[in-house]
Amino acid sequence: MLDILIVEDNKEIGGLLCDFLRRENYVVSVVPTGEKAMQIYETYGAKMVILDIMLPGMDGFAVCSRIREISNTHILIASAKNAKDDKLKGLNLGADDYIEKPYDIDILLAKIRGIFKRKYAQAEIVEGELRLNTVHKTLTVGGKEVEVREKEFELLKLLIENKNVTLKKEYIFRTIWGSDSETELQTVTVHIKWLREKVEIDPKKPEHIKTEWGVGYRFE
Repeated sequence: MLDILIVEDNKEIGGLLCDFLRRENYVVSVVPTGEKAMQIYETYGAKMVILDIMLPGMDGFAVCSRIREISNTHILIASAKNAKDDKLKGLNLGADDYIEKPYDIDILLAKIRGIFKRKYAQAEIVEGELRLNTVHKTLTVGGKEVEVREKEFELLKLLIENKNVTLKKEYIFRTIWGSDSETELQTVTVHIKWLREKVEIDPKKPEHIKTEWGVGYRFE
């Protein structure tokens, strides 16, 4: 999974921002169109998307809406469109933040560091009776430690981070196992079954890990 996907059709701006972020040790990709952004995102995923609005073809608003349908990843719109209506539209479509161009690169970097620290650097994720220790990759259910495989842990973490959003099986597979994995897509179903046996009171009637038939899974 990428740390940051930059969607920017201005090569100079996109390249400069990418260079600054890579110096901060983020894994970054830059694309110039909305269509390419969705192709990369659906293949690799990203923890954050920095999104321009005025793009050739599919605009940033459409990209924001599409990403929000499948993920809770952090979307930061960076645009020269500074009218109130544009900002409201972006936020109402699911963007987490909206900053105006031209922006101060130091302020943007500080904002990004803060987002990653709050959202992704948690040593422990707590959801009801579930506690995930992201350092040691352990799971505690109702105060009792439950043995989980690495992929089970990563799968549960992904679902919780995207709480109440149905993630497509293909997206889960590419994010957890990688697009070049030789494992079959069916492994997602198998790992979901194993997780339910460990976190659900009745695995046959799951309260947390729900199936949306023909689409994928979500955590409630």
